[in-house]
Amino acid sequence: MQSKNQQPVCLTIAGLDPSGGAGIIADVKTFSAFRCFAAAAITSVTFQNTTGVFGAVHQTADSVRKQVEPVLDDYNVAAIKTGMLPTREIIETVAAIITERNLKNIIVDPVVRSTSGFDLIDDAALTALVKLLFPIADLVTPNIPEAERISGTEIASRADIERAGSIMRSMGAKNVLIKGGHLYEKGRRGKGEKGSHGEKRMATDFLFIAPDIVLFEAAFIETTATHGTGCVLSAAIAANLALGKELSESVRIAKDFVTEAIRTGPDIGKGNSPINVE
Repeated sequence: MQSKNQQPVCLTIAGLDPSGGAGIIADVKTFSAFRCFAAAAITSVTFQNTTGVFGAVHQTADSVRKQVEPVLDDYNVAAIKTGMLPTREIIETVAAIITERNLKNIIVDPVVRSTSGFDLIDDAALTALVKLLFPIADLVTPNIPEAERISGTEIASRADIERAGSIMRSMGAKNVLIKGGHLYEKGRRGKGEKGSHGEKRMATDFLFIAPDIVLFEAAFIETTATHGTGCVLSAAIAANLALGKELSESVRIAKDFVTEAIRTGPDIGKGNSPINVE
């Protein structure tokens, strides 16, 4: 008898982006790209495309639990990635499930605001996210605007990033990855960081993993194909943890994957195009 293909199962608990560039659709594509079996639970149905987010209808906490528990009853889930968790009740439920089931390889992407400026989480939910999910996550993956809101620190330089990372670790996060690409955005005082030899602009991500800070550099790509980069990065890290890689190696592989996905992003949509996860 032929043996079964033992694919690790990855579960995303996140919002639905109907345009397919971010949220659970991007997560599922990413899990599949790494030959993991993808499962998903929807926390919110958003109304968006490449130009912006125009609204959302959130699931109840009970609905989220009823989506997640049958999956966990059936599959041996090797990694979980959380994305948009829009309410305090949903966050409490997700944290309770992770604790009750003693689940491992938890990646928390603290999605708080869309690129177009739409708030995806309120202050009460953010407080619950920090209090309940940070301590049980293996990695928290904020971008710079998210790190600013969580840490209460304005970020315009590498030193600011290091300060924000230290603050988030003091809030209970074991490991933090701050994505540095937003240092280049218009209106931010800092202009990003140059490479090790100062020859070109670099997109540098900072992994705070006690007792070190590990830097992951890639050439900054001038492009509008950036929709879903954070979702894909965190999902790729979760997939590689599910495959048995160590955390630093998982981040490195995910960083390389996202860089190539940005470089080869399709020219579709009227706003920030999605990246190429196929």
